[in-house]
Amino acid sequence: MYSLPSKLLSLEESNNPIRVGIVGIGQQGRGLVAQLLGTKGMRPVIICDIDLSNATSAFSKAGLSNECFTITNKDEVADQALLSGKFVVTEDMSLITRSNFVDVVVEATGVPEIGAKFAYKAIHCYKHVVMLNVETDVTIGPLLKRYADQKDVVYTGSAGDEPGAVIELFNFSTVLGFDVRILGKGQNHKIDRECTPDKVADEASKFNMNPKMLCSFKEGSKTMVELTAIANATGLICDVRGAHGPSSNIEGLNQVFLLKSEGGILNRYGVVDYVNGVAPGVFAIVSHKDLEINESMRYMRMGNGPNYTLFRPYHLCSLETPLSIAAAVIEKAPTIVSKGKPICETIAIAKRDLKTGEMLDSIGGYTVYGMIEIFEKAKEIKALPLGLVNSKTKVIRDIKKGEVIDYSSVQLDSSSFIAQLRAEQDKTFA
Repeated sequence: MYSLPSKLLSLEESNNPIRVGIVGIGQQGRGLVAQLLGTKGMRPVIICDIDLSNATSAFSKAGLSNECFTITNKDEVADQALLSGKFVVTEDMSLITRSNFVDVVVEATGVPEIGAKFAYKAIHCYKHVVMLNVETDVTIGPLLKRYADQKDVVYTGSAGDEPGAVIELFNFSTVLGFDVRILGKGQNHKIDRECTPDKVADEASKFNMNPKMLCSFKEGSKTMVELTAIANATGLICDVRGAHGPSSNIEGLNQVFLLKSEGGILNRYGVVDYVNGVAPGVFAIVSHKDLEINESMRYMRMGNGPNYTLFRPYHLCSLETPLSIAAAVIEKAPTIVSKGKPICETIAIAKRDLKTGEMLDSIGGYTVYGMIEIFEKAKEIKALPLGLVNSKTKVIRDIKKGEVIDYSSVQLDSSSFIAQLRAEQDKTFA
């Protein structure tokens, strides 16, 4: 990572930048477009959104005139524009995967079905994939990683997302020989399991956000997804379904996250969790068996032990994604990726009473929310992964509010690509 600045500068000076394609130009995608236009050695050559105005305004807000980009869904027109030094805006995400002028793609829609289709196509077109779509990753990430290995390309989560920021602390700690006891993140909003897009519509408009995206944060589903990604990348598990989610300041973290026998809240160490009161930061709570190391930690004012808190007070979301792009292309290294068979699962829970014949929606909607659970426990109760729920998922028995939605309670969308891949993943890692 330390050599990346000089390598990127070299690419810039030789006029051979990393060529990036992006699908999903919402809040995260807009920030990434602007960041890439100001980053040496990279270029957002093709950007895609089903609403063309999102993509064109992203370029316009970043200071490009209309003459600087071409709008097209045709390969030959896109190729000609790119050869002439222009950027391309498209509604067709497959144009990005087909293009010979794209080295690496970024998925930023946050929609599991779209993420599955785009990542699968990109990998099979021999392109590196950076996922800003954690919802897809926690559903079929192990399988996508296996496909990527077979094609000799990199599949990875993104720096700047909280899982990517947490993994920095995890790698730092493990390299230095610390025992990582807890990994976690701050929760921006006190969790409201009954939150709906209607409740947050006004707030979302202030930040130019999709209300469903903001709702997914408020209801806690996004936090559950992120904790699942951290678990699957590190091998740590959740201590209880949904995690504990205590309130604390930074100084109190290593006292709250003690074992119950030590006066804390945990049944065991080696877990992921979240905290109200330290957002937008991420943290690792570590210990060390060596007396000399502990003495040094006390000297450096890290506390009296036995647990010490390492805290990163920020994560910059898609503004950090160029780090993962560079690492994938230049070093062939992922930022964060599943270790293999899933460790945890984000399972679907009924947000309200659901009646037979109703259709569900998706994360951040009106019918379901997600909670983290140990993968093997989720498998035992046949819990439905949150990432498989969409508007064509039909309820086939009455489900009470707060109840786990299992496979036998719904009829899945028969055309769902992510459901097909998930079935393959389950067989692969059985």
